[in-house]
Amino acid sequence: MFEADLNGYDLGRIEEDRYAVYCGVTLMRIVVDLNRCLGYAQCVFLAPDVFRLHGEEALMYDPNPDDAKRLRVLRAAAACPVQAILVDRLDGTKGGAKS
Repeated sequence: MFEADLNGYDLGRIEEDRYAVYCGVTLMRIVVDLNRCLGYAQCVFLAPDVFRLHGEEALMYDPNPDDAKRLRVLRAAAACPVQAILVDRLDGTKGGAKS
């Protein structure tokens, strides 16, 4: 029942996230609206270690990249022609295509 309340989120991951936020580490979460994404792949060119194309148009991405990749991810979000990439920080602030 407790797991259902978490919507499948890993309890160990929640504790890691809380610890990282407590220690001052800013964690990043990426969400891509795949219904909006048209496969222009600008994100793939700007952050190839986070975004990649599978086939010709299916975008695959790392939803929790390292903070060291933040600048590249923000640039990739800003370059998306349809603004399909949302960059969310676990400390509660959100960033989209603004860097």
